[in-house]
Amino acid sequence: MTGTRMTGTLDLATLRAEFPILAERPYGKPLVYLDNAATTQKPRAVIDALAAYYEHDNSNVHRGAHCLAERATAAFEDAREKVASLINASREEVIWTRGTTEAINLVAHSYGGDTLKPGDEVVISSLEHHANIVPWQQVCARTGATLKVIPLHPSHNGELDLSRLEDIITERTRILALVQVSNALGVINPVAALIARARAVGAKVLLDGAQAISHFPVDVQALDCDFYAFSAHKLFGPTGVGVLYGRKALLEAMPPWQTGGEMIETVTFEASTWNQLPYKFEAGTPHIGGVIAFGAAIDWLNQQDRAAMAAHEADLLHYATEQARAFPGLKIIGDAPTKIAVLSFLLEGSHPNDVGTLLDQQGVAVRTGHHCTMPLMNALGIPGTVRAAFAPYNTRAEVDQLFAALEKVRRFL
Repeated sequence: MTGTRMTGTLDLATLRAEFPILAERPYGKPLVYLDNAATTQKPRAVIDALAAYYEHDNSNVHRGAHCLAERATAAFEDAREKVASLINASREEVIWTRGTTEAINLVAHSYGGDTLKPGDEVVISSLEHHANIVPWQQVCARTGATLKVIPLHPSHNGELDLSRLEDIITERTRILALVQVSNALGVINPVAALIARARAVGAKVLLDGAQAISHFPVDVQALDCDFYAFSAHKLFGPTGVGVLYGRKALLEAMPPWQTGGEMIETVTFEASTWNQLPYKFEAGTPHIGGVIAFGAAIDWLNQQDRAAMAAHEADLLHYATEQARAFPGLKIIGDAPTKIAVLSFLLEGSHPNDVGTLLDQQGVAVRTGHHCTMPLMNALGIPGTVRAAFAPYNTRAEVDQLFAALEKVRRFL
């Protein structure tokens, strides 16, 4: 939250030493990595776990009749148990995917494609990533359902306008698919109120937790959602690994989305039957090493003081926001009171891409553009933003470096 000064008790020097990439010097400058909303960096424990799998246990999982397969399978399924514990789910409700995008597509095409019909409605919000827009557009076009959007608040501070919620989430609503935290602005949505409204009309709920999972604990039971999707690479794990949580009864009733490999029970030329959960939705050879390394990421995270991490991130956001408000010509985009540590902004008279390029030449890594939220940017009337997204390994000194670099950019442009 930007309004409260919070300080953590992290040993930043020790924490940063666990992330070898932070010693990089792009263009001979110390790396200031502020692109954490796109992907977090990986601690040594995760890198070592990935290498150890390929060096010692490389094998396919579940069906191999040898020692390597047994070891790989045990580590692979142990990682599933760790995810289940992390989000308070049962192991058969944890489906491995390639990322949040694939997890959402699985729900849209399997559950949505199987249940939606003409006259039904799917509700999303103006803050959605393309990955939680386009799959629903496709399924609605195929089924005859209608896609509706919760608009932005007229203040344009990044919050949603809930004043007409009962007119948007109605008896026709079958699915509410909602981002928990905006990737573009860092705004935390009031998911409890939105889920309560969905429950009042009997709608199912999918939450896109890609940006939430690394910033605060997630309990899918407390959230009362039906589906929850997130990616390992935004939680200090490898790319190419994601998670779909789904309520067991719903997953059992849903048809497979992809077929072949592990999701098969029996096959004849006349018909096939499907494996039990969670394997029913895991076609083909998975990213085994990535899953095992994600298990190591969860182990690493569980060893940290998450409350101290959250307090440190809040302090970084407060500190950066104070500097941003005092910076000539800088406009914060998405200045809502409840946010994760994301500062999205524009510099007067400058295109975001130019700002990002000049920051990069000074060793400061940020994200620029529409952040895969083109409808949001259109609603805000802007082409995109510069986004600085903080993680626990970032420091106040790096915030100072960001604004020192921005001052040089401002003078140059």
